[in-house]
Amino acid sequence: MAEKKIKTGVFGGSFNPIHIGHLALANYLCEFGGLDEVWFLVSPHNPLKAHDDLLDDTLRLELAQQAIDGYSRFRVSDFEFHLPRPSYMVHTLDKLRETYPQHAFHLIIGSDNWKVFNQWHEYERLLTENPVLIYPRPGFPVDPTSLPQNVQWADAPLLDISSTFIRQSLRNGKDIRFFLPPTVYQTIIDKHLYS
Repeated sequence: MAEKKIKTGVFGGSFNPIHIGHLALANYLCEFGGLDEVWFLVSPHNPLKAHDDLLDDTLRLELAQQAIDGYSRFRVSDFEFHLPRPSYMVHTLDKLRETYPQHAFHLIIGSDNWKVFNQWHEYERLLTENPVLIYPRPGFPVDPTSLPQNVQWADAPLLDISSTFIRQSLRNGKDIRFFLPPTVYQTIIDKHLYS
């Protein structure tokens, strides 16, 4: 009998910074959405894009690591740091499957990304070869009955928090400690990040 694969959600992003919205969603997908675990794939700085307020790769990785500390079903990964740039999700998933054959990877994306999914690199192959989980984002409704076979609607709570909001609030001197894990907030304050 074939060994049961570990159902692993791949949650990619710049996590600039990681916040409670990311964590609550991933937590929901583990506890209620059928995933065994979620890997936070911190994406490296895209050299083709200007990112004035994008923290250094290792710093974003460090903050994400602090954020998940103590919850065994989360993992932070720098996997994409070691792939050719620019990194496309279809190639990342190819490499993940090759490197970790004991895992069944599921791509986690927001409904905002689903609306432009046909603009993703080799999106048809990505869809054919990988299960996709879509979570709700404000202003981007999705009809779950219209989804292709390999795509599943994750009826997760709608959390309208963005990293852009977090960065803007910090720059404006707002005390938003409850939007971030305590250790992450403390590091941001101590190191004067985003201010």
